[in-house]
Amino acid sequence: MNLQMDYRLAELYNSNSQKIRVITESWVNQNLFCPYCGGSYISHFENNRPVADFYCPSCAEEYELKSKSGSISNKVNDGAYATMIERIEAINNPNFFFMHYNKKDLRVKNFIMVPKHFFSTEIVEKRKPLSENAKRAGWVGCNIVLKQIPEEGRIYIVKDEMEQSVEAILAKVQKTNFICEYKLDARGWVLDILNCINKIESRDFTLEQMYQFVPMLEIKHPENRHVRDKIRQQLQILRDKGIIEFKGRGRYKKI
Repeated sequence: MNLQMDYRLAELYNSNSQKIRVITESWVNQNLFCPYCGGSYISHFENNRPVADFYCPSCAEEYELKSKSGSISNKVNDGAYATMIERIEAINNPNFFFMHYNKKDLRVKNFIMVPKHFFSTEIVEKRKPLSENAKRAGWVGCNIVLKQIPEEGRIYIVKDEMEQSVEAILAKVQKTNFICEYKLDARGWVLDILNCINKIESRDFTLEQMYQFVPMLEIKHPENRHVRDKIRQQLQILRDKGIIEFKGRGRYKKI
């Protein structure tokens, strides 16, 4: 994988946004494999699709690319809010690539893949409508709030300019693929419990520590009056799927 992007590809373009789009998309075409099936390359869709940019010819998984010269640890701008919410609610959203590049030398610093099943409406932040003086007055965009995605869903392909193992990437993607089986509301519970587990600093944790999140979960899920039961249910699912290990007597360990 060559982390150096080619600025010469954008010499015929005038706007900076067009330049960086051409440069980053070309880099993905030339360097990326499919994190789902391990296919040696992914292809570019025709321009102006509402959400996805790339697809895998082997397994048909779709990907959207978002690039920033700044940090991607918090949030990243996306397109139309309504379009993104519609895709998520239809459970037809693409997987995402998030690229952090150095603006001065156009080198890829970090490249993260987020599987589609880690997306929920809660991580999509609605932006203010464009002013009445804007060319697209009233248009409403959105941000993707990456810090609300569990660690298991932020899979590094490049980290601090270091390429990660293809085998490790494929294994991480497949490990949480079971979440695709759930409907949106059930999927939200799995992601919430994963986030709660990740807020506990040590790898070992207890059921009592998980119960500390009950007030927060009651606010997020007001229709559920048995939150403690739900926590135990989700922990059992995560245990069965190999995400955590049950140590006995209310004790667990992150794997």
